[in-house]
Amino acid sequence: MATSKLQALWNHPAGPKTIHFWAPTFKWGISIANIADFQKPPENISYLQQIAVTCTGMIWCRCSTVIIPKNWNLFSVNVAMAATGIYQLTRKIKHDYVSEAETTVGDE
Repeated sequence: MATSKLQALWNHPAGPKTIHFWAPTFKWGISIANIADFQKPPENISYLQQIAVTCTGMIWCRCSTVIIPKNWNLFSVNVAMAATGIYQLTRKIKHDYVSEAETTVGDE
């Protein structure tokens, strides 16, 4: 049973013998790095970088469901990219605008 499933994965059009497998697999490195940056202070987060990560994730989520063969590895990595990018942007915006608003209200 396990052998047949491994054989099916190996021979799949988006399996390990193709770039359709390896490109999204290595793209996980970007999402993992973004997760590691959750510990980074918000003032060190780059708007442009996180906008690029978020947009890339959103755009390629759509494309990964339309292309043939369907590539669920590509879809899942792009969901992770979009989610981590949105989270990082939220942290940055809260730091830059919400904490500034609280500071100005407290000063009055």
